[in-house]
Amino acid sequence: EVQLVESGGGLVQAGGSLRLSCAASGLSFDDYAISWFRQAPGKGRDLVSSIDKTGVTKIYVSFARGRFTISKDNADTTVTVNLQMDSLKPEDTAIYYCAASPADFGPYDYWGQGTQVTVSS
Repeated sequence: EVQLVESGGGLVQAGGSLRLSCAASGLSFDDYAISWFRQAPGKGRDLVSSIDKTGVTKIYVSFARGRFTISKDNADTTVTVNLQMDSLKPEDTAIYYCAASPADFGPYDYWGQGTQVTVSS
């Protein structure tokens, strides 16, 4: 069974930082491109950032560019795809999801359960 698990969400003041992590079981990040999405209350799910299978090509949507950084990190035997979020704003408040695509950047076969990010003003 494939599982994606996000972690690192929480409550932070505006201007602060959070680092989200996406860990996988049952699949290899070498075989999947990973994207981060977010969904704010009452709104649709929006793409935030993506990284390809090689970890070389990264894309950011406009609101994330310059503030968020996506990376694929190897620590011991664990590979995670991380989203470093700096200069957070209240409008960044949302549930953040990671998703895995066998092709670069969609469609997505697997989704995590999400992690809540709340930015207070």
